[in-house]
Amino acid sequence: MRKYLFALTFFLAASVMYAGTPATVPDWKARVAEAMPLLGHRNWILIVDSAYPLQTSPGIETIETNANHIEVVRSVLEAIGGSTHVRPLIYMDAELPFVPEGDAAGVAAYRTQIGDLLHSYKVEALPHDKIVADIDAAGKTFRVLVLKTNMTIPYTSVFIRLDCKYWSEDAEKRLRAKITAAASR
Repeated sequence: MRKYLFALTFFLAASVMYAGTPATVPDWKARVAEAMPLLGHRNWILIVDSAYPLQTSPGIETIETNANHIEVVRSVLEAIGGSTHVRPLIYMDAELPFVPEGDAAGVAAYRTQIGDLLHSYKVEALPHDKIVADIDAAGKTFRVLVLKTNMTIPYTSVFIRLDCKYWSEDAEKRLRAKITAAASR
């Protein structure tokens, strides 16, 4: 009987100790640093609010950062800026300028903060559903890293499509023009 009582006590103590251990949260900064050398043009990094949907396309990896949205955007932009091979093309929801403060407390301050942070970048605004559909399609062929933040204001996600840093859009246009000219001879 004592053996059974000891075994029961041991299992109860072990389960209480295990239940008290917090689940490990992936270190999102380490994951971004690890992924950065592998990501290239046509890959995406998304910094999204807490209600952003968990997508099922095979190339989409979602990480819960439990971090401040602006902090995550800043950190990701620094990581991209420190790379030698990619640059950010930034997209945001076209709905954001129309979200009223009365429906989403803090949205005005967020618009100011994100505007200040992204002031030196060209930001393209597209409807949220179009961006999500584009991400879903990209995730079927390319890697997409989704970083969920603790943001609770709608339409605040920052969508970053990576492009080649050492080959500009103008260089690509000149190359295509030469190819077209050579083919028409």
